[in-house]
Amino acid sequence: MAANLAAGGAMGVPFNALYEAIKQVVVKTRMFKPLVEDLRSKINALKPLIDAMEICNIALGISEDELRDFKMHMEKGPKLILKCSNLSAWKTYKKYKYSNQLLELQNSLQNLLLVLSVQQARDLKVNLVATRNIETVVQRVDVNVAALRQHQEMNVTNQLRSISSTAIQHIENQGEVQFRIDCEAPEPPRVTVGLEGPLMELKMKLLKNNNVSMVVLTAPGGSGKTTLATKFCQDEEVKDIFKNNIFFVTVSKKANFNLIVQGLHQRKGTEIPTFEEEATALKWLHKYLKEEGQTPVLLVLDDVWPESKSLLEIFDEVKGPNFKILVTSRSKFAGYGSLYHLKSLNEADAMTLFRNSASLGDGSSSVQWTKLITKIVKRCKGHPLAIKVVGKSLRGQSFEFWKKREMEWSKGDSIIDSETEVLRSLQSSFDALDEKGAIIKECFLDLGSFPEDQRIPVAALIDMWAELHELDKDFLAVTHLQELTTRSLADLVTRKDAVEGDEYYNEHFVTQHDLLRELAIYQTKLDPNKQRLIIGNNGDDLPKCLREQTDRPIKPRLLSISSDGVFSTSLHNIELAEVEVLVLNFDTKDYAFPEFVEKMDNLKVLIVTNNGFLPAELRNFHLLDSLSNLKRIRLERVSIPSITKNPLQLKSLKKISLFMCSIGEAFNCSFQVSHAFPNLEEMHIDYCNDLVELPDELCNLVHLKKLSITHCPILSALPEKIGELENLEVLRLRSCTDLAELPSSTTNLKKLNFLDISYCLSIKELPKQIGEMSSLIRINMRECSRLKALPISICDLENNLEEVICDDETEELWEPFLPRLNKGVVRAVEEEFNLTWLQKF
Repeated sequence: MAANLAAGGAMGVPFNALYEAIKQVVVKTRMFKPLVEDLRSKINALKPLIDAMEICNIALGISEDELRDFKMHMEKGPKLILKCSNLSAWKTYKKYKYSNQLLELQNSLQNLLLVLSVQQARDLKVNLVATRNIETVVQRVDVNVAALRQHQEMNVTNQLRSISSTAIQHIENQGEVQFRIDCEAPEPPRVTVGLEGPLMELKMKLLKNNNVSMVVLTAPGGSGKTTLATKFCQDEEVKDIFKNNIFFVTVSKKANFNLIVQGLHQRKGTEIPTFEEEATALKWLHKYLKEEGQTPVLLVLDDVWPESKSLLEIFDEVKGPNFKILVTSRSKFAGYGSLYHLKSLNEADAMTLFRNSASLGDGSSSVQWTKLITKIVKRCKGHPLAIKVVGKSLRGQSFEFWKKREMEWSKGDSIIDSETEVLRSLQSSFDALDEKGAIIKECFLDLGSFPEDQRIPVAALIDMWAELHELDKDFLAVTHLQELTTRSLADLVTRKDAVEGDEYYNEHFVTQHDLLRELAIYQTKLDPNKQRLIIGNNGDDLPKCLREQTDRPIKPRLLSISSDGVFSTSLHNIELAEVEVLVLNFDTKDYAFPEFVEKMDNLKVLIVTNNGFLPAELRNFHLLDSLSNLKRIRLERVSIPSITKNPLQLKSLKKISLFMCSIGEAFNCSFQVSHAFPNLEEMHIDYCNDLVELPDELCNLVHLKKLSITHCPILSALPEKIGELENLEVLRLRSCTDLAELPSSTTNLKKLNFLDISYCLSIKELPKQIGEMSSLIRINMRECSRLKALPISICDLENNLEEVICDDETEELWEPFLPRLNKGVVRAVEEEFNLTWLQKF
C-alpha cells in the first residue's frame, strides 16, 4: 500500500480489514464466487481513492463524518466474508440470506465509489476558487498572475489525473452517475447458441411489419433476452437500416425518461441539456424524431421491470413506422406492442453451450463422459444461465467430482441449491412481487406441489386456493395465474376457442419451467412454519425435516406427496390434523390411499392425479368417510369402482371433479349418490370415455348448482327426471357427441341461467317449451350441426336472454327471432378446434 493506513484515519482501518478479507477468501468460496468477485472488483477500484483520501485527511486533520455510514458497512464486511467462507453447502436458507447481505455490501461500496469521486471533484473545484481569490490579492502587488494561474491549474490537472481511471470507468459502466448514460449497444458474448432462429423471427416482427413499432421480448431471468437484444443491434441488416441511430439503454428498476433523452443527446454529439420536467424531454424527443424524418431510429430498453412501466407508456405516445422500440423484460406488459417469448434452448444447443462453458475438449468424448454430460445438461432444463454457471463450476474438475455433483442432483438437490448466481437471477422476479402481491407469492409457491414436466390443471388450483387463500370466485384464481404469467413465473395455456366469461376452466392448464418450480420448492424450505410440505418422488426417502426427531412437530396446511408406487411411510413428525389440502401424485397401475389419510380431520381439498397413461385402480376410498370437513375432491386418470363397494357419506362435500377417469361402474343401481354426497353443489365429469348414461338417482342431489359433463363421447342420454334438480344454475354438456336430446323435464329448471350444448353433434331439436326457463341468460350452441330449427317458445326468453354463442350455421337459426331479441344477443364465434392444450408439457 502507498501508506500504512492502519495507523491513519478512521476510514482506512475497516477498509484495510475488508480488503484483506476479500483477497483471502475469493479463492476459497465457490458458493458465493460471483458476488465475492464483484466485491473484489469494486474494492480494487476504491483502493487508490481511499489511499489518497486518507493521506490528505491525516495531513489536514479533516474529519470523515460524511462517510460514517460507509464505515459501519465496511466494519461488518470481514465477519460476513468469514461466515460465507465457512458456510456448509446444505444450509440453503443461510446461503440466500448471506447473498442478500453481500449485495448490500456491494451496493454500499458502489455508492462510496461515487461519493469519493464526487468529493474529489468538489474539493478540486474549491481549490480552483481559492486559487482565483489568491490571484485577486496578488494582482494588487503586481505579481505575474498569468504564471501563477498556469502553475495552479497544472497542479489541479495533475490531481484530477491521479483519480483512479478504473474507479471512474467502473462508475460509468454501472450507469450510476446522473450526468451521463451510456446508449452504446454492448457487444454480445463471444459464444452464443440457439439464437439464430429467434433473431430471424425478431427481425421479421419488428422490421418487416410497419404496423409494429414496439416488441416486448420476454422470458424468465437468465434466459438470454439481453444477449438476443445485443445480437439484434449488432446484426448487419439491422445496422444497415438504422445506421448510427441505434440506442441501447439498460433500465432495470430505476426508470428515468429524462436521463434516457439526455443519453440520446449525448450519442448525437450535441450539448447535453438538463430537463426539469418530463414534458420538456418528451417535447425534445418529438423534435428529434421529426428532424430525423425518414431515417429509422431504434431504441432498445433492456431489463424493464413493472416499476418502470411508465416508460413504455411515454414511448408508446411517440411510436411510429420509423421509430422502433425493442423492450426486454421478464414481464409481458400486455397492451404495449407485440409480444415475443424467448424459449429455452433445445437439447443440441444446450449441449453446445455447456461444452463451451465447461471448456470441454476431445478428452470428454468417451461413452462415460458423454452419458454424464448428458445427465447434467438435462438438469439445466435448457436454461442458458444455469447451463453456463454449472459448466463454469465444473470446469477443470475431475470425472469423479462431476459424478458426485450429478449424484447430489439425482437425489433431490437442486441446481438452485448449489449455484447462487442462478438463484439470484430467478429469485429477483419472486422478490419483485411487493406487499400487494403477497397472495401472488403464495400462489407461486403452491405450484411447486405438482410434479415437474406436468401441466397443472387450473381447476385443481381453483380448488386449492378457494380454501387456502379464500378465493371464493373461480375467476379470482385465474387473475392470479395471469399475473404470474405476465411476470414469466408461469405460463397459462388455454384453448384458442375458449369463450370469455363462461368461467369454464377445465380446459385451462399451467406450465412452468422446472427451475422455477425448484425455486418455489426452495422457498418452501425457507418457511420456518412449514406451511407447505412437498415430498418428492424418491419413494419412501423422506426429506430431512421428517427424518429428524424433533420436539416441534410440522404443521403444514398443504401436503404434497409424489411417488412411483404406494406411499406407506408413517409421517410421525406431521400434525396430520392440520392439513387442509392433500395433493397425491403417483404413476402406477393401482393406488391405495395411505392409511394416515383418515387422521386428517381438517382436510378440505383432496387432489389425486395418476400421471400414467391409463386409468389406475383407486382403493381405500372408504378412508375418506371419516373426513367431516372435506369439501372438494378432484380425481384424474383413476378407476373408481371402489366408491360403490363400501358405504360412504361425505356430508361436507360441495364439489367433485372427475377428469379422464373410468367411472362406468361407479354409477350403478346400488350406489346411492345422493346419500354419499347429500350436500353436493358441483359435479364435473370431463373426458370420461366409458360414461354411457347417468342414473336417475343423480336427480336427488337437490343442492346441485352446477352439472358439467364434457367430452364424454358415448354418453347417449340424460336422466328423464333431470328437471327435479330445482337449484341447478349451470348445465354444461359440451362435446357429448352421442347425446341425442335434452329431456323434456329440462324446462323445469327454473333457476338455470347457463346452458352449454356446444359440439353436441347429435342433438336434432331443443325442448319445445324451452321458453319456460325463465332464468336462462346465456346459451352456447356452437357446432350443433344437426339442429335445423328452434322452438317458437324461444321468443319467451326475450326479456332475460343476454348472450347466445353460435357458429355461422347455427346463427342462421336465430335470424327469425332477432326482431324480438335485444341487439347483439346472438354472437358467432369463429371455430378453431384443436387438442394441443391436452398434451403433457
